[in-house]
Amino acid sequence: MTERADPTAERTGVLVLAATPIGQAADAPPRLVSELAGADVIAAEDTRRLGRLAAELGVEVKGRVTSYFDGNEAARTPGLVQRLLAGDRVVLVTDAGMPSVSDPGYRLVAAAVEAGVSVTAVPGPSAVLTALALSGLPVDRFCFEGFLPRKAGERARRLEALAGEERTLVFFEAPHRTAAALEALAAAFGPGRSAAVCRELTKTHEEVRRGPLGELVTWAADGVRGEVTIVVAGAGPVPVATDTGSLRDAVADLERSGESRKDAIKTVAARAGLPKREVYDAVHEIGHELRQEETP
Repeated sequence: MTERADPTAERTGVLVLAATPIGQAADAPPRLVSELAGADVIAAEDTRRLGRLAAELGVEVKGRVTSYFDGNEAARTPGLVQRLLAGDRVVLVTDAGMPSVSDPGYRLVAAAVEAGVSVTAVPGPSAVLTALALSGLPVDRFCFEGFLPRKAGERARRLEALAGEERTLVFFEAPHRTAAALEALAAAFGPGRSAAVCRELTKTHEEVRRGPLGELVTWAADGVRGEVTIVVAGAGPVPVATDTGSLRDAVADLERSGESRKDAIKTVAARAGLPKREVYDAVHEIGHELRQEETP
């Protein structure tokens, strides 16, 4: 016997996070066109920019367009969730790149997930990944730190906490604060740390300046224009002394941070330039001596 769908059952919509070009409209993913054309609601960080993008893409927007930016996202989120629960397809776009990556979006995603609404994405351009690829720095492990604090003291404290980070670091920065940000980076990480300043990515005046932070500070002194992404090399591994006690302490520190003993031994061996067996033997020998001392 075939079951019939209940016409009174609640129909739940879908939230679509749609990436938009960071420079050229031609970089827009094909799905963006169909999503903009078929959306019931489009929540846009800047409705005027959305209008210009739609015109460049040849899209006729038929759904309702509403603004959704830092200043009103808290107030607008409940209403958008209600539209989703009513069955609407809500497309969220920001000025450039992927929504919620240093742009409005996280609050709406969290609320939609809590309400049991499906969330999907239209992948596309990303200033973070584009800058990483062009930087010439290691990209196998990286962390994105967004915008640095505007106040000098807060910025210095943030960077001090990151000085030992071994992964490549990515920051967004406003053009008028880029020189100050580079000065703070050089002070915290040292002027010799390799970095790249990526300006106006994918646009007509795209520029990537690579070099030690000290040189980039000098370059930026006269001012920087355009959208800026800064990529900085991670810190080199911390040297590890090779005496038995130091090896044991290094392994113990990593274990306290959450690593398994096996992984901690592997990490310490790599940092010390020793075979894993030698570090294992050092840790095992110390443990054996301690057990002997504790035996009555």
